[in-house]
Amino acid sequence: MSIHRPALLTDHYELTMVSAALKDGTADRRCVFEVFSRRLPSGRRYGVVAGTARLIELIRDFRFEPSEVEFLLRTGVVDETAAAWLTDYRFTGDIDGYAEGELFFPGSPILTVSGGFAECVVLETLVLSVLNHDSAVAAAAARMVTAARGRALIEMGSRRAHEEAAVAAARAAYLAGFRFTSNLAAGALYGIPTAGTAAHAFTLLHDGERAAFASQVATLGKDTTLLVDTYDISQGIRNAIAVAGPELRAVRIDSGDLAVIAQQSRELLDSLGATETKIIVSGDLDEYAIAALAAEPVDMYGAGTAVVTGSGAPTAGLVYKLVEVEGRPVVKRSEHKATIGGRKVAVRRHKPTGTATEEIIVPQGVPDRQPNDRLLQRSFVVAGEPVPLPTLNESREHLRECLISIPWEGLKLSTGDPAVPVTVVPAG
Repeated sequence: MSIHRPALLTDHYELTMVSAALKDGTADRRCVFEVFSRRLPSGRRYGVVAGTARLIELIRDFRFEPSEVEFLLRTGVVDETAAAWLTDYRFTGDIDGYAEGELFFPGSPILTVSGGFAECVVLETLVLSVLNHDSAVAAAAARMVTAARGRALIEMGSRRAHEEAAVAAARAAYLAGFRFTSNLAAGALYGIPTAGTAAHAFTLLHDGERAAFASQVATLGKDTTLLVDTYDISQGIRNAIAVAGPELRAVRIDSGDLAVIAQQSRELLDSLGATETKIIVSGDLDEYAIAALAAEPVDMYGAGTAVVTGSGAPTAGLVYKLVEVEGRPVVKRSEHKATIGGRKVAVRRHKPTGTATEEIIVPQGVPDRQPNDRLLQRSFVVAGEPVPLPTLNESREHLRECLISIPWEGLKLSTGDPAVPVTVVPAG
Protein backbone atom coordinates (compact mmCIF):
# COMPACT_ATOMS: atom_id res chain seq x y z
CA MET A 1 0.00 0.00 0.00
CA SER A 2 1.17 3.54 -0.76
CA ILE A 3 0.75 6.17 1.94
CA HIS A 4 0.31 8.70 -0.86
CA ARG A 5 -3.13 7.44 -1.92
CA PRO A 6 -5.89 9.90 -0.96
CA ALA A 7 -8.13 7.25 0.66
CA LEU A 8 -5.43 6.50 3.21
CA LEU A 9 -5.76 10.05 4.52
CA THR A 10 -9.07 8.99 6.06
CA ASP A 11 -8.97 9.30 9.83
CA HIS A 12 -9.87 6.45 12.16
CA TYR A 13 -12.72 8.36 13.76
CA GLU A 14 -14.29 9.06 10.37
CA LEU A 15 -14.59 5.33 9.71
CA THR A 16 -15.95 4.83 13.23
CA MET A 17 -18.80 7.19 12.32
CA VAL A 18 -19.32 5.53 8.96
CA SER A 19 -19.56 2.08 10.56
CA ALA A 20 -22.02 3.23 13.20
CA ALA A 21 -24.14 5.23 10.72
CA LEU A 22 -24.37 2.24 8.38
CA LYS A 23 -25.50 0.08 11.28
CA ASP A 24 -28.18 2.48 12.60
CA GLY A 25 -29.48 3.53 9.18
CA THR A 26 -28.38 7.17 9.19
CA ALA A 27 -25.52 6.85 6.69
CA ASP A 28 -27.59 8.07 3.74
CA ARG A 29 -29.25 11.04 5.42
CA ARG A 30 -28.77 14.08 3.19
CA CYS A 31 -26.29 16.36 4.87
CA VAL A 32 -24.38 19.58 4.27
CA PHE A 33 -20.85 20.09 5.58
CA GLU A 34 -19.07 23.43 5.38
CA VAL A 35 -15.41 24.42 5.56
CA PHE A 36 -14.67 27.73 7.28
CA SER A 37 -12.27 29.41 9.65
CA ARG A 38 -13.44 30.72 13.01
CA ARG A 39 -10.61 33.24 13.06
CA LEU A 40 -7.61 34.24 11.00
CA PRO A 41 -4.08 33.48 12.20
CA SER A 42 -2.64 36.14 14.48
CA GLY A 43 -1.63 39.25 12.57
CA ARG A 44 -3.45 38.30 9.38
CA ARG A 45 -6.14 40.42 7.76
CA TYR A 46 -7.25 37.96 5.08
CA GLY A 47 -6.95 34.33 4.08
CA VAL A 48 -6.43 32.93 0.57
CA VAL A 49 -8.32 29.91 -0.76
CA ALA A 50 -5.79 27.55 -2.33
CA GLY A 51 -5.61 23.85 -3.20
CA THR A 52 -9.16 23.55 -4.54
CA ALA A 53 -8.17 22.13 -7.92
CA ARG A 54 -5.83 19.63 -6.25
CA LEU A 55 -8.57 18.63 -3.85
CA ILE A 56 -11.21 18.05 -6.53
CA GLU A 57 -8.78 15.83 -8.43
CA LEU A 58 -8.07 13.82 -5.28
CA ILE A 59 -11.76 13.40 -4.53
CA ARG A 60 -12.35 12.23 -8.10
CA ASP A 61 -9.78 9.47 -7.50
CA PHE A 62 -10.81 8.71 -3.92
CA ARG A 63 -11.11 4.90 -3.81
CA PHE A 64 -10.35 2.16 -1.29
CA GLU A 65 -8.20 -0.60 -2.77
CA PRO A 66 -8.78 -4.23 -1.70
CA SER A 67 -5.53 -4.25 0.28
CA GLU A 68 -6.60 -1.14 2.15
CA VAL A 69 -10.00 -2.56 2.98
CA GLU A 70 -8.35 -5.79 4.14
CA PHE A 71 -6.07 -3.79 6.47
CA LEU A 72 -9.07 -1.96 7.96
CA LEU A 73 -10.92 -5.24 8.51
CA ARG A 74 -7.92 -7.04 9.94
CA THR A 75 -7.20 -4.28 12.43
CA GLY A 76 -10.81 -3.95 13.51
CA VAL A 77 -11.28 -0.41 12.24
CA VAL A 78 -14.39 -1.45 10.29
CA ASP A 79 -16.77 -4.41 10.23
CA GLU A 80 -17.89 -6.42 7.20
CA THR A 81 -20.74 -4.04 6.36
CA ALA A 82 -18.50 -1.00 6.37
CA ALA A 83 -15.82 -2.88 4.44
CA ALA A 84 -18.30 -3.66 1.67
CA TRP A 85 -19.38 -0.01 1.62
CA LEU A 86 -15.78 1.20 1.34
CA THR A 87 -15.08 -1.24 -1.48
CA ASP A 88 -17.81 0.37 -3.58
CA TYR A 89 -17.17 3.96 -2.44
CA ARG A 90 -17.63 6.74 -4.98
CA PHE A 91 -18.50 10.29 -4.03
CA THR A 92 -21.86 11.05 -5.66
CA GLY A 93 -22.70 14.37 -4.00
CA ASP A 94 -22.12 18.03 -4.79
CA ILE A 95 -19.27 20.36 -3.89
CA ASP A 96 -19.46 24.14 -4.13
CA GLY A 97 -17.20 26.83 -2.80
CA TYR A 98 -15.13 29.96 -3.17
CA ALA A 99 -12.95 30.06 -6.27
CA GLU A 100 -9.32 29.17 -5.87
CA GLY A 101 -7.50 32.46 -5.35
CA GLU A 102 -10.49 34.03 -3.56
CA LEU A 103 -9.93 35.84 -0.27
CA PHE A 104 -11.71 34.61 2.83
CA PHE A 105 -12.42 35.94 6.30
CA PRO A 106 -13.68 34.51 9.62
CA GLY A 107 -16.86 32.57 8.96
CA SER A 108 -16.55 32.53 5.17
CA PRO A 109 -18.12 29.26 3.90
CA ILE A 110 -15.28 28.52 1.51
CA LEU A 111 -16.34 24.95 0.69
CA THR A 112 -19.72 23.21 0.89
CA VAL A 113 -19.92 19.41 0.59
CA SER A 114 -23.40 17.91 0.32
CA GLY A 115 -24.58 14.33 -0.04
CA GLY A 116 -25.14 11.31 2.16
CA PHE A 117 -23.64 11.60 5.64
CA ALA A 118 -21.18 8.74 5.22
CA GLU A 119 -19.91 9.72 1.78
CA CYS A 120 -19.28 13.28 3.00
CA VAL A 121 -17.82 12.62 6.44
CA VAL A 122 -15.23 10.20 5.07
CA LEU A 123 -13.67 13.11 3.14
CA GLU A 124 -13.06 15.37 6.13
CA THR A 125 -9.37 14.71 6.69
CA LEU A 126 -8.55 14.87 2.99
CA VAL A 127 -10.40 18.17 2.56
CA LEU A 128 -8.78 19.82 5.57
CA SER A 129 -5.33 18.43 4.86
CA VAL A 130 -5.24 19.97 1.38
CA LEU A 131 -7.00 23.27 2.06
CA ASN A 132 -5.30 24.02 5.40
CA HIS A 133 -1.84 23.51 3.95
CA ASP A 134 -2.24 25.19 0.58
CA SER A 135 -4.25 28.12 1.94
CA ALA A 136 -1.65 28.77 4.65
CA VAL A 137 1.17 28.85 2.10
CA ALA A 138 -0.81 31.01 -0.33
CA ALA A 139 -1.67 33.57 2.37
CA ALA A 140 1.97 33.86 3.44
CA ALA A 141 3.10 34.08 -0.16
CA ALA A 142 0.52 36.77 -0.97
CA ARG A 143 1.84 38.89 1.90
CA MET A 144 5.36 38.48 0.54
CA VAL A 145 4.22 39.49 -2.94
CA THR A 146 2.65 42.63 -1.49
CA ALA A 147 5.80 43.40 0.48
CA ALA A 148 7.95 42.95 -2.65
CA ARG A 149 6.14 45.84 -4.38
CA GLY A 150 6.34 44.44 -7.87
CA ARG A 151 9.76 42.83 -7.60
CA ALA A 152 9.94 39.18 -8.56
CA LEU A 153 10.03 36.31 -6.05
CA ILE A 154 11.27 32.77 -6.45
CA GLU A 155 9.98 29.96 -4.21
CA MET A 156 12.90 27.83 -3.05
CA GLY A 157 11.70 26.01 0.06
CA SER A 158 11.56 22.39 -1.11
CA ARG A 159 14.30 21.33 1.31
CA ARG A 160 12.26 22.61 4.23
CA ALA A 161 9.11 20.60 3.52
CA HIS A 162 7.81 17.05 3.04
CA GLU A 163 8.54 15.94 -0.50
CA GLU A 164 4.90 16.12 -1.60
CA ALA A 165 4.10 19.21 0.44
CA ALA A 166 7.00 20.92 -1.32
CA VAL A 167 5.28 20.54 -4.69
CA ALA A 168 1.95 21.73 -3.32
CA ALA A 169 3.66 24.70 -1.65
CA ALA A 170 5.34 25.70 -4.90
CA ARG A 171 1.94 25.66 -6.60
CA ALA A 172 0.34 27.73 -3.83
CA ALA A 173 3.17 30.28 -3.91
CA TYR A 174 2.83 30.66 -7.67
CA LEU A 175 -0.93 31.09 -7.28
CA ALA A 176 -0.17 33.93 -4.86
CA GLY A 177 2.06 35.74 -7.34
CA PHE A 178 5.56 34.26 -7.03
CA ARG A 179 7.23 34.37 -10.43
CA PHE A 180 9.34 31.19 -10.24
CA THR A 181 9.97 28.02 -8.26
CA SER A 182 13.11 25.94 -7.92
CA ASN A 183 10.97 22.78 -7.63
CA LEU A 184 11.14 20.93 -10.94
CA ALA A 185 8.25 18.61 -10.09
CA ALA A 186 5.99 21.66 -9.71
CA GLY A 187 7.27 22.93 -13.02
CA ALA A 188 6.48 19.64 -14.73
CA LEU A 189 3.06 19.14 -13.10
CA TYR A 190 1.71 22.68 -13.17
CA GLY A 191 3.71 24.55 -15.81
CA ILE A 192 5.26 26.90 -13.26
CA PRO A 193 8.42 28.65 -14.54
CA THR A 194 11.49 27.26 -12.80
CA ALA A 195 14.74 28.99 -11.89
CA GLY A 196 17.79 28.36 -9.76
CA THR A 197 21.53 28.64 -9.49
CA ALA A 198 24.46 26.67 -8.14
CA ALA A 199 24.94 26.27 -4.39
CA HIS A 200 28.01 26.95 -2.28
CA ALA A 201 29.02 23.32 -2.70
CA PHE A 202 29.72 23.91 -6.39
CA THR A 203 32.10 26.76 -5.57
CA LEU A 204 33.82 24.73 -2.87
CA LEU A 205 34.22 21.82 -5.29
CA HIS A 206 36.54 23.82 -7.52
CA ASP A 207 40.07 25.01 -6.86
CA GLY A 208 38.92 28.60 -6.77
CA GLU A 209 35.87 30.80 -7.14
CA ARG A 210 36.78 31.90 -10.65
CA ALA A 211 37.08 28.30 -11.78
CA ALA A 212 33.61 27.52 -10.46
CA PHE A 213 32.11 30.60 -12.13
CA ALA A 214 33.89 29.81 -15.39
CA SER A 215 32.46 26.29 -15.39
CA GLN A 216 28.92 27.54 -14.79
CA VAL A 217 29.14 30.23 -17.47
CA ALA A 218 30.70 27.82 -19.96
CA THR A 219 27.75 25.48 -19.44
CA LEU A 220 24.85 27.92 -19.09
CA GLY A 221 26.09 31.08 -20.74
CA LYS A 222 26.00 34.59 -19.34
CA ASP A 223 22.23 34.41 -18.81
CA THR A 224 22.78 32.75 -15.46
CA THR A 225 23.06 33.70 -11.80
CA LEU A 226 26.32 33.37 -9.91
CA LEU A 227 26.34 32.87 -6.13
CA VAL A 228 28.93 35.35 -4.88
CA ASP A 229 28.98 35.01 -1.08
CA THR A 230 30.87 31.75 -0.54
CA TYR A 231 33.97 33.69 0.52
CA ASP A 232 34.20 37.48 0.28
CA ILE A 233 31.17 39.08 -1.42
CA SER A 234 32.98 42.03 -2.98
CA GLN A 235 35.70 39.79 -4.40
CA GLY A 236 33.04 37.34 -5.49
CA ILE A 237 31.33 40.04 -7.52
CA ARG A 238 34.65 41.07 -9.09
CA ASN A 239 35.37 37.45 -9.98
CA ALA A 240 31.89 37.00 -11.44
CA ILE A 241 32.20 40.01 -13.73
CA ALA A 242 35.78 39.14 -14.64
CA VAL A 243 34.60 35.70 -15.80
CA ALA A 244 31.22 36.52 -17.33
CA GLY A 245 31.65 40.15 -18.28
CA PRO A 246 29.16 42.95 -17.68
CA GLU A 247 26.49 40.97 -19.53
CA LEU A 248 26.07 38.59 -16.57
CA ARG A 249 22.36 38.25 -15.84
CA ALA A 250 22.47 38.22 -12.03
CA VAL A 251 24.36 37.62 -8.82
CA ARG A 252 22.82 36.05 -5.73
CA ILE A 253 23.64 36.95 -2.13
CA ASP A 254 22.52 34.51 0.57
CA SER A 255 23.97 35.91 3.78
CA GLY A 256 24.92 38.97 5.77
CA ASP A 257 23.18 42.29 6.34
CA LEU A 258 21.30 42.29 3.08
CA ALA A 259 20.30 45.96 3.19
CA VAL A 260 23.89 47.14 3.47
CA ILE A 261 25.31 44.47 1.16
CA ALA A 262 22.73 45.16 -1.55
CA GLN A 263 23.73 48.83 -1.68
CA GLN A 264 27.44 48.05 -1.73
CA SER A 265 26.97 45.36 -4.37
CA ARG A 266 24.97 47.65 -6.64
CA GLU A 267 27.66 50.31 -6.43
CA LEU A 268 30.38 47.77 -7.16
CA LEU A 269 28.52 46.22 -10.10
CA ASP A 270 27.90 49.65 -11.61
CA SER A 271 31.57 50.59 -11.19
CA LEU A 272 32.51 47.43 -13.09
CA GLY A 273 30.18 48.34 -15.94
CA ALA A 274 27.62 45.66 -15.03
CA THR A 275 24.77 48.15 -14.74
CA GLU A 276 22.20 45.64 -15.99
CA THR A 277 23.30 42.76 -13.79
CA LYS A 278 20.51 42.01 -11.32
CA ILE A 279 20.86 41.42 -7.59
CA ILE A 280 18.97 38.47 -6.06
CA VAL A 281 18.89 38.08 -2.30
CA SER A 282 17.86 35.06 -0.23
CA GLY A 283 18.39 33.63 3.23
CA ASP A 284 15.41 33.02 5.54
CA LEU A 285 13.37 35.86 4.08
CA ASP A 286 9.78 36.40 5.23
CA GLU A 287 7.34 39.21 4.43
CA TYR A 288 8.81 41.46 7.10
CA ALA A 289 12.38 41.03 5.88
CA ILE A 290 11.24 41.63 2.32
CA ALA A 291 9.39 44.80 3.34
CA ALA A 292 12.50 46.04 5.15
CA LEU A 293 14.42 45.81 1.87
CA ALA A 294 11.91 47.85 -0.12
CA ALA A 295 14.23 50.85 -0.47
CA GLU A 296 17.30 48.80 -1.36
CA PRO A 297 18.57 47.99 -4.89
CA VAL A 298 17.24 44.41 -4.88
CA ASP A 299 15.76 42.98 -8.08
CA MET A 300 14.48 39.60 -6.88
CA TYR A 301 13.87 37.79 -3.61
CA GLY A 302 14.29 34.08 -2.91
CA ALA A 303 12.01 32.80 -0.17
CA GLY A 304 12.24 29.31 1.28
CA THR A 305 11.42 28.20 4.82
CA ALA A 306 8.99 31.02 5.59
CA VAL A 307 6.79 30.54 2.55
CA VAL A 308 6.48 26.73 2.67
CA THR A 309 5.64 26.83 6.40
CA GLY A 310 3.05 29.61 6.13
CA SER A 311 5.43 32.18 7.64
CA GLY A 312 4.49 31.39 11.21
CA ALA A 313 0.97 30.14 10.43
CA PRO A 314 1.43 26.60 9.04
CA THR A 315 -2.31 25.96 8.95
CA ALA A 316 -5.16 28.19 7.82
CA GLY A 317 -7.26 27.10 10.81
CA LEU A 318 -10.04 25.67 8.64
CA VAL A 319 -12.65 23.30 10.08
CA TYR A 320 -15.20 20.95 8.45
CA LYS A 321 -18.54 21.02 10.20
CA LEU A 322 -21.99 19.51 9.70
CA VAL A 323 -24.51 22.36 9.34
CA GLU A 324 -27.62 20.73 7.86
CA VAL A 325 -29.38 17.33 8.00
CA GLU A 326 -32.29 16.57 5.67
CA GLY A 327 -32.86 20.29 5.13
CA ARG A 328 -32.84 21.05 8.87
CA PRO A 329 -30.11 23.35 10.26
CA VAL A 330 -27.97 21.82 12.99
CA VAL A 331 -25.58 23.68 15.27
CA LYS A 332 -22.71 22.94 17.60
CA ARG A 333 -22.99 24.91 20.86
CA SER A 334 -19.59 24.17 22.43
CA GLU A 335 -17.99 27.17 24.11
CA HIS A 336 -15.80 29.12 21.66
CA LYS A 337 -16.62 26.55 18.96
CA ALA A 338 -20.26 27.28 18.23
CA THR A 339 -21.43 27.01 14.63
CA ILE A 340 -24.20 28.65 12.62
CA GLY A 341 -26.68 26.14 11.24
CA GLY A 342 -27.83 25.81 7.67
CA ARG A 343 -26.22 25.92 4.26
CA LYS A 344 -24.77 29.39 3.60
CA VAL A 345 -24.76 31.62 0.54
CA ALA A 346 -22.21 34.45 0.44
CA VAL A 347 -21.67 37.61 -1.59
CA ARG A 348 -18.88 40.19 -1.51
CA ARG A 349 -20.22 43.73 -1.55
CA HIS A 350 -18.27 46.45 -3.40
CA LYS A 351 -18.31 50.18 -3.96
CA PRO A 352 -18.89 51.33 -7.56
CA THR A 353 -15.10 51.87 -7.68
CA GLY A 354 -14.56 48.15 -7.05
CA THR A 355 -13.37 48.36 -3.45
CA ALA A 356 -14.75 45.55 -1.29
CA THR A 357 -16.73 46.80 1.69
CA GLU A 358 -18.42 43.78 3.26
CA GLU A 359 -19.04 40.07 2.97
CA ILE A 360 -22.68 39.08 3.44
CA ILE A 361 -23.50 35.50 4.50
CA VAL A 362 -27.07 34.20 4.53
CA PRO A 363 -27.86 30.80 6.12
CA GLN A 364 -30.58 28.83 4.36
CA GLY A 365 -31.53 31.59 1.99
CA VAL A 366 -30.52 33.93 -0.82
CA PRO A 367 -28.87 37.31 -0.15
CA ASP A 368 -30.70 40.47 -1.06
CA ARG A 369 -28.41 41.32 -3.96
CA GLN A 370 -27.28 44.88 -4.55
CA PRO A 371 -25.43 46.43 -7.49
CA ASN A 372 -21.73 45.53 -7.43
CA ASP A 373 -22.32 42.42 -5.28
CA ARG A 374 -20.34 39.36 -6.35
CA LEU A 375 -21.60 35.85 -5.61
CA LEU A 376 -18.70 33.95 -4.05
CA GLN A 377 -19.65 30.27 -4.40
CA ARG A 378 -19.46 28.27 -7.59
CA SER A 379 -19.90 24.59 -8.48
CA PHE A 380 -16.92 22.24 -8.38
CA VAL A 381 -18.64 18.83 -8.39
CA VAL A 382 -22.21 18.04 -9.45
CA ALA A 383 -23.67 14.60 -8.67
CA GLY A 384 -20.18 13.22 -8.23
CA GLU A 385 -18.82 14.60 -11.50
CA PRO A 386 -16.19 17.38 -11.44
CA VAL A 387 -16.95 20.43 -13.57
CA PRO A 388 -14.26 22.29 -15.55
CA LEU A 389 -12.24 24.54 -13.26
CA PRO A 390 -10.19 27.67 -14.00
CA THR A 391 -6.54 27.15 -14.89
CA LEU A 392 -3.82 27.89 -12.36
CA ASN A 393 -2.96 31.09 -14.21
CA GLU A 394 -6.60 32.17 -14.22
CA SER A 395 -6.79 31.57 -10.46
CA ARG A 396 -3.55 33.50 -10.02
CA GLU A 397 -5.08 36.45 -11.86
CA HIS A 398 -8.25 36.15 -9.77
CA LEU A 399 -6.24 36.48 -6.56
CA ARG A 400 -4.37 39.48 -7.95
CA GLU A 401 -7.69 41.19 -8.66
CA CYS A 402 -9.05 40.29 -5.21
CA LEU A 403 -6.03 41.85 -3.50
CA ILE A 404 -6.51 45.02 -5.52
CA SER A 405 -10.16 45.15 -4.42
CA ILE A 406 -9.63 45.22 -0.64
CA PRO A 407 -9.01 48.50 1.21
CA TRP A 408 -5.34 49.39 1.39
CA GLU A 409 -5.36 48.94 5.17
CA GLY A 410 -6.09 45.27 4.56
CA LEU A 411 -2.69 44.82 2.93
CA LYS A 412 -0.74 46.02 5.96
CA LEU A 413 1.54 43.51 7.64
CA SER A 414 0.64 44.82 11.08
CA THR A 415 -2.06 43.34 13.29
CA GLY A 416 -5.55 44.68 12.64
CA ASP A 417 -9.12 43.85 11.83
CA PRO A 418 -9.97 41.64 8.82
CA ALA A 419 -9.69 43.57 5.57
CA VAL A 420 -13.39 43.05 4.87
CA PRO A 421 -16.00 42.69 7.68
CA VAL A 422 -18.31 39.69 7.56
CA THR A 423 -22.00 39.99 8.36
CA VAL A 424 -24.32 37.01 8.84
CA VAL A 425 -27.92 38.02 8.14
CA PRO A 426 -31.23 36.11 8.17
CA ALA A 427 -32.59 34.98 4.84
CA GLY A 428 -34.40 37.79 3.04
